[in-house]
Amino acid sequence: MAVHWYPGHMHKAQKEIKDVLPQVDLIIEVLDARIPYSSENPAIAKLRGDKPCIKVLSKTDLADPILTEQWQRHLELERSVKTFASTTTEPNKIKQLLALARKMLPERDASVKAINTMIVGIPNVGKSTLINILADRIIAKTGNEAAVTKNQQRINLGNGISLLDTPGILWPKVENPNSGYRLAATGAIKDTAMEYDDVGFYAADYLIKAYPELLQDRYKLKHIPSTEIEFLELAAAKRGALMAGGKVNLHKICEVLINELRAGQLGRITLETPQMVEQEEQEIALAIKKKEEAKVAKKQKFKTGSLTPDKKDRKEKRDAERAAQSARMKKQHKGR
Repeated sequence: MAVHWYPGHMHKAQKEIKDVLPQVDLIIEVLDARIPYSSENPAIAKLRGDKPCIKVLSKTDLADPILTEQWQRHLELERSVKTFASTTTEPNKIKQLLALARKMLPERDASVKAINTMIVGIPNVGKSTLINILADRIIAKTGNEAAVTKNQQRINLGNGISLLDTPGILWPKVENPNSGYRLAATGAIKDTAMEYDDVGFYAADYLIKAYPELLQDRYKLKHIPSTEIEFLELAAAKRGALMAGGKVNLHKICEVLINELRAGQLGRITLETPQMVEQEEQEIALAIKKKEEAKVAKKQKFKTGSLTPDKKDRKEKRDAERAAQSARMKKQHKGR
């Protein structure tokens, strides 16, 4: 799925992050625990380099706990990275994030120099709610929609730690098409920039393979079918998503499925695993390589021209005649 949503303020925010980054000691990147890979902005990874980073897996109450642990181990393989699993239903646990920030910078004495942190994350990942809990007051505007925060703001969290809040930013091009679907399914992309039917079909296909028992229980089905269209037809009958004549309203049932997935009504679900992502990255790298090779071949073809066997024979004959003529002219010139 191609993501076509990159508001102007996101481009501005990314530039501002780049400008202020040299003054930052530690980055707190908030990820959606249901899509840790797809919600990780590659632009941030490129900008931060080896700067210490805490990757906060938010919304863990909605994610598969076994896969959350797998993702934490996977993410911490990266240098200077620690992970912190959180949910807004456990505010006391979230406040332990400040202690982890201090632990990652042991050379900083709170009585001497403050730790300057920056919090980043894609839209609707729970960043603003996290800030309000850390600050013990309402500072950041929250909302269950993408792109609520529009400007940077600096917040004093006490204990010698200051926090720079930044707007949620996506990136201009999502290379992995699966990530586009996952971002849409979890609400990181505005609904006006996605097709419910496409996202619903993608989600249904994944869920009947990865979490069939949850779907069967939620929609009270006797069995889980093998294809997404069969599942959606059965689910539509259970939810009354039908049109005149009993025809399935695919848009409506896809909307129901996505909304129930986002609300956690299907159960605790994670839409990607480290193993899946590694395979997808290999496929993307191969596709990019083939695309580059095709581009080079096309350029070479343009230079040499497109020659059929017949045209090639005529060209070779013309070249031979020109060479012979050139040789005769040189011989005549010498004979003078």
